Amino acid sequence: MSAYWIAVASAEHVRRGRKDGFMQVNHGKAAPLRRIRPGDGIVYYSPTTILGQKDGLQAFTAIGIVREGEPYQGEMGGGFTPFRRDVDWAASGEAPIKPLLDRLEFTAGNANWGYQLRFGLFPVSAADFALIAEAMGAGIAIANQALNPS
Repeated sequence: MSAYWIAVASAEHVRRGRKDGFMQVNHGKAAPLRRIRPGDGIVYYSPTTILGQKDGLQAFTAIGIVREGEPYQGEMGGGFTPFRRDVDWAASGEAPIKPLLDRLEFTAGNANWGYQLRFGLFPVSAADFALIAEAMGAGIAIANQALNPS
């Protein structure tokens, strides 16, 4: 049975991982990535475009399925070797979170919806994953996988 996750990172960092087919979370820590399994769905939420800027992006910026394999260390330069997992990213656009706040299970009726985003990685329901996939234009296949896992 697949699980579904929201990871949090700036859009700039998400775009780098999307281009190279990987994800990393919590400033490269390994432990959170060990909770994720091959076949799990992952959605990135980006509060900002660039880390440290307050531009109010607040959008889902990438969606995909975790590939086979274990977390591994990548080279970022300057001795920084963050842990990563490989992901098959879906063709998708960005989707602002605000129009979805009343429809997502993890945010509906919750004035403090942003609190759990501070953890950097948390599970969501298949229904939330499918709703986000639809909002991102990620295609019916990725949404169907969430709603009808094999």
